Amino acid sequence: MTKSAAEKSTVPVIFALEPHPLQAALAQQLNAVSGKLEIRSFPDKETYLRVETAIKGRPCIVIADLTNPNEKYLPLVFLLETLRELGATSVGLVAPYLSYMRQDCRFRIGEAITSRIFAKNMSLHIDWLVTIDPHLHRYNSLDEIYTVPSRVIQGAPALVGWLKTHQKLVLIGPDEESEQWVSEIAQLSGHPYVIGEKQRFGDREVTVTLPDLKTYQSYTAVIIDDIISSGQTILRCVDEVKKHTINHILCIAVHGIFADNSDAKLLSSGIETLVTTNTIRHSSNAIDIAPLLVEPISDCISQFASEGSHSRD
Repeated sequence: MTKSAAEKSTVPVIFALEPHPLQAALAQQLNAVSGKLEIRSFPDKETYLRVETAIKGRPCIVIADLTNPNEKYLPLVFLLETLRELGATSVGLVAPYLSYMRQDCRFRIGEAITSRIFAKNMSLHIDWLVTIDPHLHRYNSLDEIYTVPSRVIQGAPALVGWLKTHQKLVLIGPDEESEQWVSEIAQLSGHPYVIGEKQRFGDREVTVTLPDLKTYQSYTAVIIDDIISSGQTILRCVDEVKKHTINHILCIAVHGIFADNSDAKLLSSGIETLVTTNTIRHSSNAIDIAPLLVEPISDCISQFASEGSHSRD
């Protein structure tokens, strides 16, 4: 093997299950190659997939934000297994948003603990996992459910960088669970913060109460959350902020799922600007999360190369 061929064999190839802004950014920052796929559906909705980039003897990275996971799971498995069959030295998954973390215990008799089932099955197809701010509520770490090495990246530093470029903000956390996270962001960005009190009555029914904001009437309120899904919590926060006669309201989050067109509802509610990281592709993506992913991805590739493949029982 020539030197150039040997060097080429160590260059990672990055694939994206569907177009994703992180593919090009990470390819550049990791000195990697963007892999090409042909993927489409047959008339009966079965998936056709073809890997067009040569990957034999090279580490592969697959980027897949796992929103709408039921639609993406089988195509993702087909891609991961095909890369392995074609000779990739390792196959890692970068899931900027990791799904199936909600159901982490059996609340009622007979319920499926889908987080464990999903993690067990996904672990069969990957050598390592990197994700950003997964919903670790009753789990202390992903190691409790995933059997492959994993790295969890905190999105807060990326939000801090954006917030530092703005003046006279008051940060608003929607509930007590967010206090530790929001207080850290506030300290690092140099802005004051307040925390609301939330009561949830269902998937789409919540109430939020905020403390007195009289001190901050001349400030811009920035509602902060890790995930915006239905948007109901944020909408209730907006209602509360308006009661305190604060005229300018922004919203910033790590993951913008925006189910049921909730982004449009938020913007029509009085929020002037929605800001999210590019974990999930959306017009609100104003913060690039790629720089935070480079080191953990490189570490995972190096660790797997030095330790060898793990067993898959």
